[in-house]
Amino acid sequence: QVQLVESGGGLVQAGGSLRLSCAASGIIAGINTMGWYRQAPGKQRELVASLTSGGSTNYASSVKGRFTISRDNAKNTVYLQMNSLKPEDTAVYYCNYQIWGRVYWGQGTQVTVSS
Repeated sequence: QVQLVESGGGLVQAGGSLRLSCAASGIIAGINTMGWYRQAPGKQRELVASLTSGGSTNYASSVKGRFTISRDNAKNTVYLQMNSLKPEDTAVYYCNYQIWGRVYWGQGTQVTVSS
């Protein structure tokens, strides 16, 4: 059973930085994608950034140049470095893992950016 545990959320002032981590356990071998989604109150969950096991990245246009996704395959961990945070980045951030057509989610971590 794949389990994802996020950490690193919190409260930060606009312009500040946070780094989110997501540790995966129960990983099975294969081509996969790890990523981060977020959901703000009253809005749909949206992709923030993703990174395949082959190294391809995808970013939401709203975070390009500010956020960086990376992964440590030896530790089965994916990171999201968030710089120049804005109040509109406030949301619950969810780790996501996709392999063999299956999708797994973490429990979410709150990120709040004050103006």
